[in-house]
Amino acid sequence: MNIQIFGTKKNADTRKAERFFKERGIKFQSVDLKEKGLSKGELQSVIQAVGGMEAVIDPDYEDKDLMALIKYIVEEDKFQKVLDNQTVLKQPIVRNGKQATIGYQPDIWKTWQ
Repeated sequence: MNIQIFGTKKNADTRKAERFFKERGIKFQSVDLKEKGLSKGELQSVIQAVGGMEAVIDPDYEDKDLMALIKYIVEEDKFQKVLDNQTVLKQPIVRNGKQATIGYQPDIWKTWQ
């Protein structure tokens, strides 16, 4: 397994995901969205794995102006706006190769080999 966990240190679900893998002795790479974030290819892969752009955006994100912009921007520009503002993503994003989950999903992670 090649687990990557994308999130922020303040996010409770991100910390729970890290604890899930630590308790099982599974090595993972933790990436802080505020410091590094996902590459363009990684974000495209996650969006494809979870079923589209709407699945990765956190509707409860605190910056309502940014959320309104992302919601109503033309589709061609939406990806780039999310790539530039990755804190709007639901957390954690957990990747295992081409597989990915959004949020705390231990039932799915248990099935990964």
